[in-house]
Amino acid sequence: MATKSELGRFLQTRRAQLQPADVGLPMYDERRRVPGLRRDELAQLAGVSESYYTRLEQGQSLNASPEVLDALARALRLDETERRHLHDLAGTARQSGKGRTRRPAPERVNAATRQLLDSLGDTPAVVLGRYSDMLAWNPLGHALFAGHLDPRSPDQPGRRPNSARMVFLDAHVRDLYDDWPKKARDVVGKLRFAVGQYPDDPVLAELIGELVMHSKEFTTLWSEHRVRDWDIATHRMHHPLVGPVDVLQQAMPLPDGRGQRIVIVTTEPDSASRAALTLLAQLTTPEAGERESNPRPVAGQSPRR
Repeated sequence: MATKSELGRFLQTRRAQLQPADVGLPMYDERRRVPGLRRDELAQLAGVSESYYTRLEQGQSLNASPEVLDALARALRLDETERRHLHDLAGTARQSGKGRTRRPAPERVNAATRQLLDSLGDTPAVVLGRYSDMLAWNPLGHALFAGHLDPRSPDQPGRRPNSARMVFLDAHVRDLYDDWPKKARDVVGKLRFAVGQYPDDPVLAELIGELVMHSKEFTTLWSEHRVRDWDIATHRMHHPLVGPVDVLQQAMPLPDGRGQRIVIVTTEPDSASRAALTLLAQLTTPEAGERESNPRPVAGQSPRR
Protein backbone atom coordinates (compact mmCIF):
# COMPACT_ATOMS: atom_id res chain seq x y z
CA MET A 1 0.00 0.00 0.00
CA ALA A 2 2.41 2.71 -1.20
CA THR A 3 0.87 5.85 0.25
CA LYS A 4 1.61 8.17 -2.63
CA SER A 5 -0.17 5.69 -4.92
CA GLU A 6 -3.12 5.58 -2.52
CA LEU A 7 -3.32 9.38 -2.64
CA GLY A 8 -3.29 9.41 -6.43
CA ARG A 9 -5.85 6.62 -6.74
CA PHE A 10 -8.14 8.33 -4.23
CA LEU A 11 -8.04 11.61 -6.18
CA GLN A 12 -8.48 9.88 -9.53
CA THR A 13 -11.37 7.71 -8.36
CA ARG A 14 -13.27 10.55 -6.73
CA ARG A 15 -12.71 12.76 -9.77
CA ALA A 16 -14.20 10.05 -11.97
CA GLN A 17 -17.32 9.93 -9.79
CA LEU A 18 -18.26 13.58 -10.46
CA GLN A 19 -19.88 14.92 -13.61
CA PRO A 20 -19.47 18.55 -14.78
CA ALA A 21 -23.14 19.20 -14.01
CA ASP A 22 -22.56 18.06 -10.41
CA VAL A 23 -20.18 20.98 -9.82
CA GLY A 24 -21.83 23.64 -11.98
CA LEU A 25 -19.68 23.29 -15.10
CA PRO A 26 -21.29 23.41 -18.57
CA MET A 27 -21.76 20.06 -20.29
CA TYR A 28 -21.29 20.24 -24.04
CA ASP A 29 -22.27 17.62 -26.61
CA GLU A 30 -18.66 16.55 -26.93
CA ARG A 31 -17.54 12.99 -26.56
CA ARG A 32 -15.60 12.85 -23.30
CA ARG A 33 -12.62 10.51 -23.20
CA VAL A 34 -12.67 10.01 -19.43
CA PRO A 35 -15.48 9.29 -16.96
CA GLY A 36 -16.30 12.17 -14.66
CA LEU A 37 -14.29 15.38 -14.43
CA ARG A 38 -11.12 15.95 -16.41
CA ARG A 39 -7.97 16.94 -14.56
CA ASP A 40 -8.10 20.48 -15.94
CA GLU A 41 -11.69 20.88 -14.74
CA LEU A 42 -10.89 19.77 -11.22
CA ALA A 43 -7.76 21.95 -11.13
CA GLN A 44 -9.88 24.92 -12.20
CA LEU A 45 -12.42 24.27 -9.47
CA ALA A 46 -9.68 23.96 -6.84
CA GLY A 47 -7.77 27.03 -8.02
CA VAL A 48 -4.52 25.21 -8.85
CA SER A 49 -2.69 24.69 -12.12
CA GLU A 50 -3.43 21.60 -14.17
CA SER A 51 0.27 20.66 -14.23
CA TYR A 52 0.50 20.85 -10.43
CA TYR A 53 -2.64 18.77 -9.94
CA THR A 54 -1.40 16.20 -12.45
CA ARG A 55 1.88 15.83 -10.55
CA LEU A 56 -0.05 15.43 -7.30
CA GLU A 57 -2.31 12.73 -8.76
CA GLN A 58 0.68 10.91 -10.24
CA GLY A 59 2.56 10.95 -6.95
CA GLN A 60 5.30 13.26 -8.27
CA SER A 61 4.52 16.11 -5.87
CA LEU A 62 4.13 15.35 -2.16
CA ASN A 63 4.15 18.83 -0.67
CA ALA A 64 0.52 19.89 -1.00
CA SER A 65 -0.38 22.46 1.64
CA PRO A 66 -3.43 22.05 3.90
CA GLU A 67 -5.06 24.93 2.01
CA VAL A 68 -4.63 23.18 -1.35
CA LEU A 69 -5.95 19.91 0.10
CA ASP A 70 -9.00 21.70 1.50
CA ALA A 71 -9.60 23.32 -1.90
CA LEU A 72 -9.44 19.90 -3.57
CA ALA A 73 -11.79 18.46 -0.95
CA ARG A 74 -14.32 21.21 -1.69
CA ALA A 75 -13.98 20.70 -5.44
CA LEU A 76 -14.50 16.95 -5.05
CA ARG A 77 -17.50 17.49 -2.75
CA LEU A 78 -15.89 15.41 0.02
CA ASP A 79 -17.55 15.16 3.39
CA GLU A 80 -15.63 15.75 6.62
CA THR A 81 -14.48 12.14 6.99
CA GLU A 82 -13.28 12.05 3.39
CA ARG A 83 -11.51 15.40 3.82
CA ARG A 84 -9.63 14.06 6.84
CA HIS A 85 -8.74 10.95 4.86
CA LEU A 86 -7.32 13.11 2.07
CA HIS A 87 -5.15 14.98 4.59
CA ASP A 88 -4.04 11.67 6.11
CA LEU A 89 -2.99 10.30 2.73
CA ALA A 90 -1.13 13.46 1.77
CA GLY A 91 0.58 13.77 5.15
CA THR A 92 1.77 10.20 5.27
CA ALA A 93 2.90 10.33 1.63
CA ARG A 94 5.39 13.03 2.61
CA GLN A 95 6.84 10.60 5.14
CA SER A 96 7.09 7.64 2.73
CA GLY A 97 10.44 6.18 1.83
CA LYS A 98 11.87 6.58 5.33
CA GLY A 99 12.16 2.89 6.06
CA ARG A 100 9.80 -0.04 6.21
CA THR A 101 7.33 -0.05 9.03
CA ARG A 102 8.01 -2.85 11.52
CA ARG A 103 5.30 -5.35 12.21
CA PRO A 104 3.44 -4.06 15.28
CA ALA A 105 2.98 -6.13 18.41
CA PRO A 106 -0.45 -7.78 18.86
CA GLU A 107 -3.01 -5.41 20.34
CA ARG A 108 -4.09 -5.83 23.94
CA VAL A 109 -7.03 -4.62 25.99
CA ASN A 110 -6.09 -2.95 29.26
CA ALA A 111 -7.67 -3.60 32.65
CA ALA A 112 -9.73 -0.40 32.57
CA THR A 113 -11.40 -1.44 29.32
CA ARG A 114 -12.20 -4.89 30.68
CA GLN A 115 -13.74 -3.27 33.74
CA LEU A 116 -15.86 -1.09 31.44
CA LEU A 117 -17.06 -4.16 29.55
CA ASP A 118 -17.98 -5.92 32.78
CA SER A 119 -19.94 -2.90 33.98
CA LEU A 120 -22.21 -2.91 30.92
CA GLY A 121 -24.04 -6.01 32.13
CA ASP A 122 -26.67 -7.11 29.60
CA THR A 123 -25.82 -4.37 27.11
CA PRO A 124 -23.97 -6.01 24.20
CA ALA A 125 -20.50 -4.57 23.64
CA VAL A 126 -17.30 -5.46 21.80
CA VAL A 127 -13.87 -3.82 21.63
CA LEU A 128 -12.39 -3.46 18.15
CA GLY A 129 -8.75 -2.79 17.36
CA ARG A 130 -7.27 -0.56 14.68
CA TYR A 131 -7.64 -3.35 12.08
CA SER A 132 -11.21 -4.22 13.17
CA ASP A 133 -10.00 -7.21 15.19
CA MET A 134 -12.35 -8.20 18.00
CA LEU A 135 -10.11 -7.72 21.03
CA ALA A 136 -12.72 -8.36 23.73
CA TRP A 137 -16.45 -8.71 24.25
CA ASN A 138 -18.88 -9.12 27.08
CA PRO A 139 -21.10 -12.24 27.14
CA LEU A 140 -24.03 -10.66 25.31
CA GLY A 141 -21.74 -8.99 22.77
CA HIS A 142 -20.32 -12.42 21.99
CA ALA A 143 -23.79 -13.97 21.80
CA LEU A 144 -25.13 -11.27 19.46
CA PHE A 145 -22.22 -10.94 17.02
CA ALA A 146 -20.28 -14.19 17.20
CA GLY A 147 -22.11 -16.82 19.21
CA HIS A 148 -20.85 -19.50 16.81
CA LEU A 149 -17.22 -18.75 17.78
CA ASP A 150 -15.22 -19.72 20.85
CA PRO A 151 -15.83 -17.01 23.49
CA ARG A 152 -12.13 -17.14 24.40
CA SER A 153 -10.87 -16.43 20.88
CA PRO A 154 -10.30 -12.65 21.32
CA ASP A 155 -7.69 -13.44 23.98
CA GLN A 156 -5.61 -15.41 21.48
CA PRO A 157 -4.05 -13.20 18.76
CA GLY A 158 -3.60 -16.14 16.41
CA ARG A 159 -7.32 -17.02 16.54
CA ARG A 160 -8.74 -13.56 17.09
CA PRO A 161 -11.88 -12.83 15.01
CA ASN A 162 -11.79 -9.88 12.64
CA SER A 163 -15.09 -8.13 11.99
CA ALA A 164 -14.22 -7.17 8.39
CA ARG A 165 -13.17 -10.73 7.55
CA MET A 166 -16.31 -12.08 9.19
CA VAL A 167 -18.66 -9.77 7.26
CA PHE A 168 -17.29 -10.92 3.91
CA LEU A 169 -16.14 -14.49 4.53
CA ASP A 170 -18.32 -15.87 7.35
CA ALA A 171 -21.73 -17.12 6.21
CA HIS A 172 -23.15 -16.90 9.75
CA VAL A 173 -22.29 -13.19 10.07
CA ARG A 174 -23.49 -12.41 6.54
CA ASP A 175 -26.88 -13.85 7.47
CA LEU A 176 -27.06 -11.69 10.61
CA TYR A 177 -27.65 -8.46 8.67
CA ASP A 178 -30.90 -7.73 6.86
CA ASP A 179 -29.15 -5.07 4.73
CA TRP A 180 -25.84 -6.83 4.23
CA PRO A 181 -24.70 -4.52 1.37
CA LYS A 182 -24.98 -1.52 3.70
CA LYS A 183 -22.95 -3.29 6.37
CA ALA A 184 -20.36 -4.31 3.76
CA ARG A 185 -19.98 -0.71 2.51
CA ASP A 186 -19.50 0.52 6.07
CA VAL A 187 -16.81 -2.08 6.73
CA VAL A 188 -14.89 -1.24 3.55
CA GLY A 189 -15.14 2.49 4.20
CA LYS A 190 -13.68 2.07 7.68
CA LEU A 191 -10.79 0.02 6.31
CA ARG A 192 -10.16 2.79 3.77
CA PHE A 193 -10.05 5.27 6.65
CA ALA A 194 -7.57 3.02 8.47
CA VAL A 195 -5.27 3.00 5.43
CA GLY A 196 -4.84 6.75 5.79
CA GLN A 197 -4.17 6.47 9.50
CA TYR A 198 -1.81 3.47 9.36
CA PRO A 199 -0.01 3.63 6.00
CA ASP A 200 2.27 0.78 4.98
CA ASP A 201 1.14 -1.27 7.98
CA PRO A 202 1.91 -4.90 7.10
CA VAL A 203 -0.97 -6.33 9.18
CA LEU A 204 -3.52 -4.07 7.48
CA ALA A 205 -2.02 -4.84 4.06
CA GLU A 206 -2.31 -8.58 4.71
CA LEU A 207 -5.95 -8.26 5.76
CA ILE A 208 -6.88 -6.25 2.67
CA GLY A 209 -4.94 -8.61 0.43
CA GLU A 210 -6.77 -11.61 1.89
CA LEU A 211 -10.16 -9.99 1.36
CA VAL A 212 -9.29 -9.01 -2.21
CA MET A 213 -8.19 -12.59 -2.93
CA HIS A 214 -11.30 -14.24 -1.48
CA SER A 215 -14.18 -11.80 -2.03
CA LYS A 216 -15.18 -10.25 -5.36
CA GLU A 217 -17.70 -8.10 -3.48
CA PHE A 218 -14.96 -6.65 -1.30
CA THR A 219 -12.76 -6.00 -4.34
CA THR A 220 -15.55 -4.09 -6.09
CA LEU A 221 -16.29 -1.93 -3.05
CA TRP A 222 -12.58 -1.37 -2.35
CA SER A 223 -12.06 0.05 -5.83
CA GLU A 224 -14.64 2.80 -5.16
CA HIS A 225 -12.42 4.51 -2.54
CA ARG A 226 -15.37 5.38 -0.31
CA VAL A 227 -14.47 6.36 3.25
CA ARG A 228 -16.45 5.89 6.48
CA ASP A 229 -15.64 6.96 10.02
CA TRP A 230 -16.66 5.13 13.17
CA ASP A 231 -19.87 6.70 14.47
CA ILE A 232 -23.51 5.61 14.88
CA ALA A 233 -25.17 2.95 12.73
CA THR A 234 -28.55 1.27 12.73
CA HIS A 235 -29.07 -2.30 11.58
CA ARG A 236 -31.79 -4.91 11.52
CA MET A 237 -30.21 -8.17 12.58
CA HIS A 238 -31.70 -11.65 12.19
CA HIS A 239 -30.30 -13.68 15.05
CA PRO A 240 -30.67 -17.46 14.70
CA LEU A 241 -31.82 -17.82 18.33
CA VAL A 242 -34.18 -14.86 18.83
CA GLY A 243 -35.12 -13.61 15.36
CA PRO A 244 -35.15 -9.97 14.19
CA VAL A 245 -33.50 -7.32 16.34
CA ASP A 246 -33.34 -3.62 15.43
CA VAL A 247 -30.15 -2.27 16.98
CA LEU A 248 -28.31 1.02 17.32
CA GLN A 249 -24.52 0.60 17.33
CA GLN A 250 -22.40 3.41 18.75
CA ALA A 251 -18.61 3.27 18.30
CA MET A 252 -16.52 5.38 20.67
CA PRO A 253 -12.73 5.69 20.88
CA LEU A 254 -11.16 4.47 24.08
CA PRO A 255 -8.80 6.80 25.98
CA ASP A 256 -5.18 5.84 25.31
CA GLY A 257 -6.52 2.93 23.29
CA ARG A 258 -4.19 3.51 20.33
CA GLY A 259 -6.98 3.24 17.82
CA GLN A 260 -9.20 0.90 19.84
CA ARG A 261 -12.94 1.50 19.97
CA ILE A 262 -15.77 0.12 22.01
CA VAL A 263 -18.99 -0.64 20.13
CA ILE A 264 -22.08 -0.57 22.33
CA VAL A 265 -25.45 -1.89 21.13
CA THR A 266 -28.77 -0.52 22.34
CA THR A 267 -32.43 -1.02 21.41
CA GLU A 268 -35.61 1.00 21.82
CA PRO A 269 -37.14 0.74 25.33
CA ASP A 270 -40.14 -1.56 25.66
CA SER A 271 -39.67 -2.83 22.11
CA ALA A 272 -39.69 -6.30 20.62
CA SER A 273 -35.98 -5.85 19.97
CA ARG A 274 -35.31 -5.13 23.64
CA ALA A 275 -37.28 -8.26 24.54
CA ALA A 276 -35.26 -10.27 22.00
CA LEU A 277 -31.97 -9.18 23.60
CA THR A 278 -33.32 -10.04 27.04
CA LEU A 279 -34.25 -13.50 25.76
CA LEU A 280 -30.83 -13.89 24.15
CA ALA A 281 -29.17 -13.08 27.47
CA GLN A 282 -31.31 -15.74 29.17
CA LEU A 283 -30.57 -18.35 26.51
CA THR A 284 -26.80 -17.83 26.58
CA THR A 285 -26.13 -17.80 30.32
CA PRO A 286 -24.13 -20.73 31.74
CA GLU A 287 -27.32 -22.08 33.31
CA ALA A 288 -28.97 -22.22 29.89
CA GLY A 289 -25.96 -24.05 28.50
CA GLU A 290 -26.30 -26.70 31.23
CA ARG A 291 -29.97 -27.18 30.39
CA GLU A 292 -29.14 -27.75 26.72
CA SER A 293 -26.27 -30.19 26.82
CA ASN A 294 -26.83 -31.03 23.14
CA PRO A 295 -27.95 -27.81 21.40
CA ARG A 296 -28.97 -27.99 17.77
CA PRO A 297 -26.41 -26.58 15.30
CA VAL A 298 -27.05 -23.08 13.97
CA ALA A 299 -28.12 -22.95 10.32
CA GLY A 300 -25.40 -21.45 8.15
CA GLN A 301 -22.80 -21.72 10.91
CA SER A 302 -19.20 -21.13 9.84
CA PRO A 303 -16.26 -23.16 11.11
CA ARG A 304 -14.68 -21.84 14.25
CA ARG A 305 -11.60 -19.72 13.77
